[in-house]
Order: sequence, then C-alpha cells, then structure tokens
Amino acid sequence: MAEGLDGVVATATRLSDVDGEAGRLTIAGYAVEDLAPYASFEEVAYLLLQGRLPEPSEHVRFMQDLAGRRALSRAALAVVHEAAAAKVPPMDALRMAVPILSLGREENPVDDAMTAIASFPTIVGTYWRVLNGRGPVPVRSDLPHAAHYLHQLFGAEPSADRARALETYLNTVCDHGLNASTFAARVIVSTRSDVISGVTGAVGALKGPLHGGAPGPVLDMLKDIKSADRAEAWVRNELKVGRRIMGFGHRVYKVRDPRAAVLSKAADELSSAALENRQLYDLARSVEQTALKVLDEVKPGRNLRTNVEFFTALVLQALGLEPKSFVATFACGRIAGWCAHVIEQHAEDHLIRPQSDYVGPRGLKLKGGSA
Repeated sequence: MAEGLDGVVATATRLSDVDGEAGRLTIAGYAVEDLAPYASFEEVAYLLLQGRLPEPSEHVRFMQDLAGRRALSRAALAVVHEAAAAKVPPMDALRMAVPILSLGREENPVDDAMTAIASFPTIVGTYWRVLNGRGPVPVRSDLPHAAHYLHQLFGAEPSADRARALETYLNTVCDHGLNASTFAARVIVSTRSDVISGVTGAVGALKGPLHGGAPGPVLDMLKDIKSADRAEAWVRNELKVGRRIMGFGHRVYKVRDPRAAVLSKAADELSSAALENRQLYDLARSVEQTALKVLDEVKPGRNLRTNVEFFTALVLQALGLEPKSFVATFACGRIAGWCAHVIEQHAEDHLIRPQSDYVGPRGLKLKGGSA
C-alpha cells in the first residue's frame, strides 16, 4: 500500500513536471527559470489553458477578456463583507466566496475558468481591505493581472518593478505537478462536476497547513535570529529541541527547489529599493547558508535544501503584504494551474476512484442476531 498515494502515478498531464532528483520544474514545456521572470501572468495562464504561448493579438484579447471578468457580483461581495465581519482568515473568505462565482451562470468549463482566474485577486484584495477597515477600491480593467491585485490590496497603482516582482511570483507558483489541491480539484471534476466546484475544493485543500506552506513563519524565524552572527546557534538549538527549520526541505525536491532560485533573484531586485528590505534580504541569504551547513551536519543524507517558502516570504514582505494574506496570494497564482487541470480532467472524462485496504474488524453482529 502506498500511504498517501506516495509514488503512485494517477494521471498523465501536459501541464507541469516536477523532477525532484534533478531539481527541475517544467511548466508546459518551459523551465520555470526561463518562463516565470519574463512572461506576463496572462501569457502563462494562456499557456496552461491552450498549450502554447499566445501570439501578440491573442495576448491582448486574453488580457481584455480576463480584465472584463474582475468585478464581483453583489452576492459575492455580500459574502466577502460577512466574512470580514466575522474576521475569518483570508483563505476561509476565499473558500466561501468562490462558489458564488457560478451563481446565475450557465455551466461552461472554459468560461468558468476565465472567471475564476480573473476573480481571485478581486476577492482576496477586497476582503483584505474590508477586514482592515478600508473600503474596497473600484476594479480597474486597464491594469495587468498582477498590478490589478496590488491595486486591489493597496488602492494605488503599483510601480513597474513591484508589479513585475509579484508577476514573477505568481508565475513561479502557477502549477506544480499533482499536488494535494490540484489532485482534489481533478477528483471532483472527474465525477463530471463543474469547474467552480473543483476550484472550491482546491481552495479547501490549500487552506491546510501541510499544503499551504509556511512562508509567514520564515519571517518570524528571521526576526528571531536578528543578526547573521546569531544564526548558527539559533538553528542548532531549534534542531536540538526537534523543531523544523522553516523554508528548508521539500517532499519532492532532493536538491534546491528551482522556484527558490527564481524568487531569490526577484527578492534581490525588489529589496534593492528599500534599506529595510535589503537588510532583511542580506540576513536571509546569510541564514540560508548557515542553515544549509548545519542541516548537512546534523541531518546527513536528508538533503534538506531551500524551498519556495523561504524566498516567497521575502518577496511578499517586500511588496507590503502581511503574512496572513500569503497563502491567499499563492492561490491567486495557482488558480491558473487548477483551472487548466480541471479542464484537462474534463477532457479525459474518467472517474478517479482508487481502492483502499480495509483494516477494520469483520464478522461483528448486532445483539439478538438481527441486522
């Protein structure tokens, strides 16, 4: 029995390939380091949905189509406001609002996918502002996807370098093999359920801390360490008491997560603009090298290398986002992959129905012998 389906190949996909031994991530034919820092988010979403990068005219039409779907219905806005009144975490607000996207709409996989991709930044941005006592800002259709998200969060048009940094991040996390949330979405639509139901299930899976990750605690770690000269003693003490070093190790990658390399460069470029961010970035690079050295010594053979969470924390913090919004921001990138996967699963039209090994008792009877 493969516990948790570890090592089991459940489907074939053209969307992404994760090579953990070599430390490679291929997204629809492109190495992540050759795609994420240079393509627009819209180009990457088109690539995932259509299997190729768009021609310039197709790119323009695709951007316009997405931008025209950003506004939320009154019902969805009502859910967002109610969630903010209850002060639920952003991922809960997203999970509550996503099902409303199908209200009053005729079911159409591609149309529903486009609406979901376009709506996620509006849901998260609107929720964050309302939660923090600020009114939502009007949706702008003239901004690209990443810039639109930052505008929804902060109410101001972002600079080109800030928008590019977020775009690189969203592209980097857009898809990553058959992870838990993607698999959940594919299982749901394998029953011939709809795209929005599949995406809702994916959000629920991503909400779990074993999947949603821990970029926020990476910042807590750096703030606790304070300075490079304290790093080694801090890491050794954490390992001594049995705690995990946040931002290191991955279930698949046995070498450095290739997404970490992409985001390290993005964090470097973004942090150069502010002294406080630069100091944090320099501390992080020093902590990274120290942690890798100590992990190799204390846990030989475990290959605990830097993962995507480590530099995600630096990029999103430098953009002004708060840790509580990090996982929901991740979802604003991963939604493109989720939608591409559920459309791919629809086309396959095969019910996902694995078997299980029964380990319970047998032969039990009710008192009196009746069933």
